[in-house]
Amino acid sequence: MTAAGPGTRPDPRPHESPGETPGYVLGLDIGGTKLAAGVVDPAGRACSFLVRPTGNGREPDVVLADLFGLGRRAVAESGVAWSAIGAVGIGCGGPLDAQRGVLLAPPHLAGWRDVPVTGLAQQELGRPAYVENDATAAASGEHRYGAGAGARDMVYLTISTGVGGGVVIDGQLYRGARGNGGELGHVTIDWNGRLCRSCGRNGCLEAYVSGTSIAERAAETLPAGSLLARRDRITAADVSAAALAGDEHARRVWAETTDALTCGLTSIINLFEPELVVLGGGVTRAGEQLLAPVRDRVARQAMAPASQARIVTAGLGDQVGVIGAAAFVYERLGHRA
Repeated sequence: MTAAGPGTRPDPRPHESPGETPGYVLGLDIGGTKLAAGVVDPAGRACSFLVRPTGNGREPDVVLADLFGLGRRAVAESGVAWSAIGAVGIGCGGPLDAQRGVLLAPPHLAGWRDVPVTGLAQQELGRPAYVENDATAAASGEHRYGAGAGARDMVYLTISTGVGGGVVIDGQLYRGARGNGGELGHVTIDWNGRLCRSCGRNGCLEAYVSGTSIAERAAETLPAGSLLARRDRITAADVSAAALAGDEHARRVWAETTDALTCGLTSIINLFEPELVVLGGGVTRAGEQLLAPVRDRVARQAMAPASQARIVTAGLGDQVGVIGAAAFVYERLGHRA
């Protein structure tokens, strides 16, 4: 394997065959607001972890140049030789074609259509590259290395700028017929409800519990006396803090959020009957303020015995995107955890 370094364009190596151990994996995560990169070992440890803003409205080639540069830096700062990097895993929101390595039209990346991301990564980084839906990749990371380790049937839900999900059935990631299954953020909880900006339908779970939605709903009916009225820009964390401080407006918005999450999770749990539900993403930093009411109501509302599913917070924190991008590569290549 030819070593690669910053500024070089080594010839891409052909794809490895299933069962071949890839050594270390360079994990790359393409988000609507941030890019992340890190070198991950087979035990799920991130040897480096770097983040930078995605930037609004930039062309795919510009963003990907930044991403690949960030990946080179992540290798340089990891202490791992380029010759030990066996593959590149890329997580990005769908829809995508994982077999061809093409991003079809991610709604969080306006103007990105039919971007051959794995081919470009192989050309730039000189390693076989694989792409997966970012939430599915995160589910793989949590199942392999995080809070879901050892679970046979698990649902993962990330609640952040948007809402994504991943499902593990009988120990295996569920990907759907064309690799885009598990879009749990688009479970409908009110067909006459709020517009979902990602998919264009009404009443999606994402339209009520995402960090974006929490902030928007708080701002829409903001009374002058609310603690939130002092903010130039309201965030979900602001709503959470104000609700804890006793602000009535924030408490109403937060209660609507936990009600909506309960509704969506109850349907998801009834559908899959998982033993474990793992919740990740920035909104879950609210901890028991979010989880306690949801756990209680889901246990009462879900059908038995599905109602026995445990609901826990994710274990991999901010590194879940990068570790997940490596985890699905190890999974695809048949490497046991």
